[in-house]
Amino acid sequence: MTPPPRFVEDYLLALLAQASHAASAAFHARLKARGVAVPAWRVLATLHGAGEGVTVGQLGQSCLMQQPTMSKLLDRMQAEGLLARARRGRQTRITLTEEGAALADSLVTEARAHEAALLARHAEAAPALKALLRAIISG
Repeated sequence: MTPPPRFVEDYLLALLAQASHAASAAFHARLKARGVAVPAWRVLATLHGAGEGVTVGQLGQSCLMQQPTMSKLLDRMQAEGLLARARRGRQTRITLTEEGAALADSLVTEARAHEAALLARHAEAAPALKALLRAIISG
């Protein structure tokens, strides 16, 4: 008789974390080769196509970072010429500069190709998997 799996081998949260790590590893290596840290990539990806920009709080939520850490990252990215801050009323909106938008466009193209290759191995399950993950995220 086969023993039951260990807890972490069948625990949804552990499986999600391990799947994310496995699915991201090759793309994260490409980012590193281009000199882009994963947190900076997340900011670029979040701002890509964001038009009027995003607030620091929205970025923090989307990029899974606390606001003080996010602010330091944004300071560095602004100093590198990748993004700009604009005050709109009581909020500060973050937008990509032309240089940041060009980098984001290039990286998003690579990310889409990476995702397509990954999902091609599981084409029949991909739509349901994405729907399930969105449902989990929204609560």
